[in-house]
Amino acid sequence: MVLFAVIDIVGNIPIVIDLRKKAGHIQSEKAAIIAGVILIVFLFLGKSILNLIGIDVNSFAVAGAFILFFIALEMILGITLYKQDENASMTTAVFPLAFPLIAGPGSLTTLLSLRAEFSTENIIVAVLMNVVIIYIVLKTSSKIERFLGANGINIVRKVFGVILLAIAVKLFAHNIKALFDIA
Repeated sequence: MVLFAVIDIVGNIPIVIDLRKKAGHIQSEKAAIIAGVILIVFLFLGKSILNLIGIDVNSFAVAGAFILFFIALEMILGITLYKQDENASMTTAVFPLAFPLIAGPGSLTTLLSLRAEFSTENIIVAVLMNVVIIYIVLKTSSKIERFLGANGINIVRKVFGVILLAIAVKLFAHNIKALFDIA
């Protein structure tokens, strides 16, 4: 449940709809699988990878907070900061959908925290369950969009943009405090 709350795929539906509009199509299977692989690899190798390249978890989370901040600004202000590449569907499956939206700094740092409290097998089951939910939400995003309508999507986009902005600020504040050991 902790991982589900941090990933917040339901809250990211407006972002998914925006990305689908920009890219034309989102490869739901690829995005869910890539996010799941990133999460599981990070579960086992995350701290080592970050240490190898000289980055601590807090610095990683601060960088991710900036990305989330800019995505939230796009949602709230209706501006485009993220430019689409030629290979749009593959790029959208990986960035910003699989990383940092689904397998982002919040979920990756949460995995490191969960490792201290739960067995690895339980965490892997939680990741796999979340990947299935992610796939279902991604696959049904066009139906959700039709259900809510244009005005509903705009309202949800702005509300969740503010929520995403708050998450980015919280992630930034918590980790910048830890970086500088501010009491």
